[in-house]
Amino acid sequence: MTTTSQTTHYTPAEMMTITAARALHNGMTCFVGIGLPSEAANVARMTHAPDVTLIYESGTLQTKPDILPLSIGDGELCESALTTVSVPEMFRYWLQGGHIDVGFLGTAQIDRFANLNTTVIAANHPKDGKNGAHSYANPKVRLPGGGGAPEISTNAKEVFITVKHSTRTFVKDVDFITTLGFGRDGKGRNNLPNIGRGPTAVITDLCILKPDSNTKELIVTSLHPGITRENVIEATGWDIKFAPDLDTTPAPNNNELTVLRDLKARTENAHNKQEAL
Repeated sequence: MTTTSQTTHYTPAEMMTITAARALHNGMTCFVGIGLPSEAANVARMTHAPDVTLIYESGTLQTKPDILPLSIGDGELCESALTTVSVPEMFRYWLQGGHIDVGFLGTAQIDRFANLNTTVIAANHPKDGKNGAHSYANPKVRLPGGGGAPEISTNAKEVFITVKHSTRTFVKDVDFITTLGFGRDGKGRNNLPNIGRGPTAVITDLCILKPDSNTKELIVTSLHPGITRENVIEATGWDIKFAPDLDTTPAPNNNELTVLRDLKARTENAHNKQEAL
């Protein structure tokens, strides 16, 4: 990948994580999912957004982990939190009460209207849209489920999604709507009361996508350095559209890369020590 005077070599995964981290701003209250969202949120906290408040589903508030948690029950979250509350208080007061600025989620499948599937892979999705012989009752893959993502998507003021870009992940229609984006026709949120804006950004290792203001279909608004339109088209399971004023995503800087790499190294070292005990 091309280097600049301000940027050393970086991987597509690092590009995705740092771009996702930049979406968080100082002072935001963020409900964080495990995995890529947690990685991005903590990089944001350790760089440009030290006053971001990170909240995890297990009830930890203003968490500042030194290593990435393996799950919402990881002791690192409680040990580094300002305080912990019960799960009912987390969802009823913080989330349903409108105190969450942004929910940060990952997914196994996402479709053109930003609906998320973490329940079941029940069909094959070649580019022509024809389904395979699998079904919900007889799935190809059964996934862990939604956890708190459905509630986060409907109650947070907005939602960021980060996921690797491929035709396996970016499908025309998800097999199962675990977490509401904009419904099957882009109008799924129109008549729902007391609901947030929904997904406002999808950050991948290739690009940034945002919902069209009218149709709510995801369109590419920014390509990462070195990525072409053809790269995105080949990795997307529908006829993806591009914004007329298409941007180029700024490359990571050395400080962001150092923070991310140190965080991942500490995490790997800590988890390896635990496995050795």
